[in-house]
Amino acid sequence: MEKRRFAQDALSEWMRNEGPDSEIVISSRIRVARNLKHQPFPMLATNQQSREVMEQLTAVAKHDKLQDLGSFESFDLSELNELEKKVLVEKHLISPNLANDSRGGAVVLSATESISIMINEEDHLRIQCLYPGFQIREAWATAGRIDDLFEQEVDYAFDERKGYLTSCPTNVGTGIRASVMMHLPALVLTQQINRILSAITQVGLAVRGLYGEGSEAVGNLFQISNQITLGQSEEEIIDNLHSVARQIIEHEKAARERLLAESRVRVEDRVRRSYGILSHASIMDSKEAAQRLSDVRLGIDLELIQNLSPQVMNELMVLTQPGFLQQVFDERLNAEQRDIRRAELIRRYLSPKT
Repeated sequence: MEKRRFAQDALSEWMRNEGPDSEIVISSRIRVARNLKHQPFPMLATNQQSREVMEQLTAVAKHDKLQDLGSFESFDLSELNELEKKVLVEKHLISPNLANDSRGGAVVLSATESISIMINEEDHLRIQCLYPGFQIREAWATAGRIDDLFEQEVDYAFDERKGYLTSCPTNVGTGIRASVMMHLPALVLTQQINRILSAITQVGLAVRGLYGEGSEAVGNLFQISNQITLGQSEEEIIDNLHSVARQIIEHEKAARERLLAESRVRVEDRVRRSYGILSHASIMDSKEAAQRLSDVRLGIDLELIQNLSPQVMNELMVLTQPGFLQQVFDERLNAEQRDIRRAELIRRYLSPKT
């Protein structure tokens, strides 16, 4: 995989495929946090120690057993410019934390970009697996396989009573964060979302925005993930998230049916207005773009809009982020210039093809 490819292609290869319930679940993700036994955690490590960890873990990533999962390429973050790192964040291939602190930081990416192995983030090792649609168990199977491979080659920081030791106490135990990114416009429009989200938090799950902890839920996109990592097994964590996510999917489907049955004209009007504005606007900020794209995506899923694929909406959700806009137009842009270019890019994608 060339650096040019990950920086220019908005959609990772895995995002081009549709998974189960992909009209509601955009993606399923597993992230596993691990640290090495005889090295200080990243926040306490010297530059030299961080480099040693990076060299050790990138060497393991070249193991033949990992290559069975596909081809991989490693990137030293110190060799990437700020825009390239921003693009990686917008594609969810690295965390903002890793992008902002590249002392010995690296990422190992699979060719499909469905597997991202972050080195010297908050922890020495962050294994991330992304699958399209509702495939949280499949994502865990792959992440667990990679975790086992690393554990055969390096000594993890592990306590018999507490489990895997991590920089943040909230990750101690299994070190697993399982999450599903869900598009829930009908629950928002029918004003059920607050009740649903309140119920989610009472069963040990967290609700976050597009970029995880501390981010706002824009475009009706909600990331549902486990909060508890200590005192539960990996299977219990996955099963709990799977069960709750399945219920949310059914609630969203029911809400969509209700909208069509009781408010079809209003929903169709909302969808077409958003499509019209996206097709003709001259300036648009990221928040409005996310909401309008959400409306159109709902219209596609409800078959109120024809001849437009969900993949186009997925691509625009990524392309309209600040880093990608500057990458696409190959120029540094201030906030107003980004809003103008964002509208231009959306018009280009939605204009009739001749």
